[in-house]
Amino acid sequence: MVPHRADKAVRRPPDRSGGPFGECVRDDGVVPDFAAAPRSAPSTGDALADAVEVARAAAVETAGDPAVVGEYLGATREAVAPATDGVEPRALGAVLTHSFESRLPGYVGWHWAVTVAGIPGTDEVTVDEVVLLPGDQALLAPAWVPWQERLRPGDLSVGDVLPCTEDDARLAPAYTVDDDSADDPQGSIVAFEVGLGRERVLSAEGRGEAVARWSAGDFGPTSPMARHAPAPCATCGFFLPLAGSLRQSVGACSNVYAPADGRVVTADYGCGAHSQASIVAEDLTEVVRSARYDTSDFDVLSD
Repeated sequence: MVPHRADKAVRRPPDRSGGPFGECVRDDGVVPDFAAAPRSAPSTGDALADAVEVARAAAVETAGDPAVVGEYLGATREAVAPATDGVEPRALGAVLTHSFESRLPGYVGWHWAVTVAGIPGTDEVTVDEVVLLPGDQALLAPAWVPWQERLRPGDLSVGDVLPCTEDDARLAPAYTVDDDSADDPQGSIVAFEVGLGRERVLSAEGRGEAVARWSAGDFGPTSPMARHAPAPCATCGFFLPLAGSLRQSVGACSNVYAPADGRVVTADYGCGAHSQASIVAEDLTEVVRSARYDTSDFDVLSD
């Protein structure tokens, strides 16, 4: 607050609008501007530390609006590593980062970071970069997830194409492993000679992952249907085993009345439509194998 001085009374021109303030007013000097720019740090004698206004001007230029660059938050010394082993760190100069509060809408908890550098032996300050960085309380977007990791079973619809990556662990080049699904060796040789062989086949990891997924599904041994089945699929006549090393583990169901018809089932899965779950009809009615006559009641015929 500026003190009033009674010895500097001046007369104000009369108010021609007829107001009550046309008499005399006192000159109180310069009225302070309470809406001035945010305060800066005091001088320390260090060229980089004193370059607060230089850093603020760079932040305002980047932001495009002085109103979004707020209070000065402080400065942080940056470590300077030599570019080569033969250069001393002191010869590269000093680097310091000034921080200012961000007042950008939607960026609560963020701050402007302005990095400045100085050349040894001079007071010249150079602005290296201006960035907007999040603080500990900043609201951040979730981490980016690659598309192949965002997909879930059932996301593929009609017309979609889902390419496999080159480093897919479930697949391996056909020339490095045997084609596990090739049940006919002669057929595999012919297919390879005419160029019909597959470039990539299931790896051991891919086969193990598939069997584990099928076993934990609705057509595995832990499903409610399998727990109440009279026998496992491995002994069922409708069970079609897969070729290759998975023959003893999984296969396909071919019973039209079974809930797993046309689906891959594990060998230890089962249902009530097992081929051996037949019912033997028991007829308790006595079977008459000879002729018998009922003479208990008959009519006497006379001439």
